[in-house]
Amino acid sequence: MTETDIVVLREGTEGLSMESYADALRERLPDRTVTLARTPKQERELVVDARVVTGITIDEDLLDRADRLELFACTFAGTDHVPMDALADHGVAVTNAGGIHAPGIAEQAIGNMLVFARRLHEGWRRKQSAEWRHFQSGEFTDSTVTIIGLGSIGQAVAQRLQGFEVETIGIRYTPSKGGPTDEVAGFDSDAIHDALSRSEYVVVACPLNDLTRGLIGNAEFATMPTDAVLVNAARGGIVDTDALVSALRSNKIRGAALDVTDPEPLPSDHPLWGLENCLITPHTGGHTPKHWDRLADIVAGNLGRLDEGAELENQVLAAESN
Repeated sequence: MTETDIVVLREGTEGLSMESYADALRERLPDRTVTLARTPKQERELVVDARVVTGITIDEDLLDRADRLELFACTFAGTDHVPMDALADHGVAVTNAGGIHAPGIAEQAIGNMLVFARRLHEGWRRKQSAEWRHFQSGEFTDSTVTIIGLGSIGQAVAQRLQGFEVETIGIRYTPSKGGPTDEVAGFDSDAIHDALSRSEYVVVACPLNDLTRGLIGNAEFATMPTDAVLVNAARGGIVDTDALVSALRSNKIRGAALDVTDPEPLPSDHPLWGLENCLITPHTGGHTPKHWDRLADIVAGNLGRLDEGAELENQVLAAESN
């Protein structure tokens, strides 16, 4: 069996072909062996002699025989579905696809804020009835935008807001690190409420974990100005859905733009669908035609870092010797 540098597993993601991913890796690594495993049989045969395996997840049963395996490169940003304990037991490092979706998510978040600022959704509604009747719009300029989470997505939002003449507040776990926003605060309740009380727009861009689950609920909506708009670009569970429905129905806030919901998918009879001040997209913010190119850049670069014994980009689990 020929030793393989990288094996690409067969299961695709987001409607994207794994053949395209393998091709992108080959373009970056012309002197390396990159093989696409098209069947379960090929996966069983190829993983045994692979140095790097990349895909959505990896079967634990393959690890006992994969003596050369140094790295599993997950094609998702999240790795909760990956057998991390088994990989750790076998001394295999793990990286993720964190950051490759950030530009698209940031663009969509800013687009949603501009929609509410200029009331473009009202224009779209009037177009449906061929109604030429003026309406009042606001301005995004001089607004205050709070970005909850300053990881790759939050930073991408802040970067793209720089030309809009808005004030920005960033919320992060370690505010002492600073950030690309005008102000940086922590995740303690008082700091969050202070930021919310001054914000026309609130962008949720943090991970879902024990700290952030239900982070935005009745108390937070009560603190927000009545002209505030919530943009959730992260995970549905960070926002209390019942509290959001109540806030939108009673005009406690001006509106919401949701790319994620709780539950997800959102049932067809859910009240959020019927609220004109709630914009919903079906978790499409991260979709990008550059998905494989950006991920291939990371994985190809990490193969060279393995050679050098250097720290891996997007590493979420370090390799340890058995």
